[in-house]
Amino acid sequence: MEIVILAVVIAVVVFGALGGLVVGSRRKKRLPPQAPPATPDITAPPAEPHVGDEAETPRDEARRTIEEVDLPLVETEPSAPVVEEFVRAPEIEVPEPTAGRLVRLRARLSRSQNALGKGLLTLLSREHLDEDTWEEVEDTLLTADVGVQPTQELVERLRERVKVLGTRTPGELRGLLREELLTLLVPDFDRTVNTESGLDTPGIVMVVGVNGTGKTTTTGKLARVLVADGKNVVLGAADTFRAAAADQLQTWGERVGARTVRGPEGGDPASIAFDAVKEGIQEGADVVLIDTAGRLHTKTGLMDELGKVKRVVEKHAPLDEVLLVLDATTGQNGLVQARVFAEVVDITGIVLTKLDGTAKGGIVIAVQRELGVPVKLVGLGEGADDLAPFDPEAFVDALLGD
Repeated sequence: MEIVILAVVIAVVVFGALGGLVVGSRRKKRLPPQAPPATPDITAPPAEPHVGDEAETPRDEARRTIEEVDLPLVETEPSAPVVEEFVRAPEIEVPEPTAGRLVRLRARLSRSQNALGKGLLTLLSREHLDEDTWEEVEDTLLTADVGVQPTQELVERLRERVKVLGTRTPGELRGLLREELLTLLVPDFDRTVNTESGLDTPGIVMVVGVNGTGKTTTTGKLARVLVADGKNVVLGAADTFRAAAADQLQTWGERVGARTVRGPEGGDPASIAFDAVKEGIQEGADVVLIDTAGRLHTKTGLMDELGKVKRVVEKHAPLDEVLLVLDATTGQNGLVQARVFAEVVDITGIVLTKLDGTAKGGIVIAVQRELGVPVKLVGLGEGADDLAPFDPEAFVDALLGD
């Protein structure tokens, strides 16, 4: 019994020892708590300053304001002067007075037309005026584009008067020829450009003609003529098919202070013409000048469109003047153009350009006879003031020379 008890006690002791060893081994795996290290006698650096804190301990010395601190001098190169950019308004020109302008331009006209007058006077001064001489007179007149019927009338009257007169001194011949040429030019024609409206609206002038006759330039020069006569002018750039036509007309207008109403390139000409007259009425202008596109007389559609421009404009007020621009150098071809335009719009006056560049001044007589309307203006050069009211007497005197 005692042996059994002793064995049990030994077993308990053995198991207890083994359990202690296991627990001890597990406790060795844990790190033993360490004591905090001893603090050395070193002062920690100050903390970084935060926003709003002083970076260092304030000093006792007086502080300076920013105005009192002298900034370092920096040498800099002198900057270029600043130039203010501005758009200079175009200077308004004062056109030359129109009164007597053709007389002043007579020398320029006579240089080109003098051959006609001298040729006729030379022929009529022959001792014997036989049939051959009279045929030469006819040929001279026809070459100058006087036209067949006016030429026949002139020769017939000259033959009769020379026969009755008997003597033919140079002075008498010149006076005789002058009278007959003036008769053909119909001096009783009213050559005033109608710019006075009978209504409470501006005078409306429409300028028509084929390409190349100088129509837009003539419109600009006509604006100068009207401004020189004291008129307030508005321009309508209804030529929307020719490149830069509106720019060209606007430049002419700006030179004399006339405003230009224009639209987009290729736009409706009738609409622009309508707006030009409308704005002319609103502004109280004296005259509205409408420049239309250069129409080839063989293109029926374009000619119909010109008739449309006329009808649309007349919704405001009737046209006071329709001027047909013809190139004097084209001679009889100009008559073909004139006939077609007269069928589309009621031509009231003719403008002959480049009259100083041709010896065929007889076109003045022919075109008046063809249309039954007067030549009112003539172009005698490329200058801005070379458009002159037509004066039959000054014209004939230029033909015959001094």
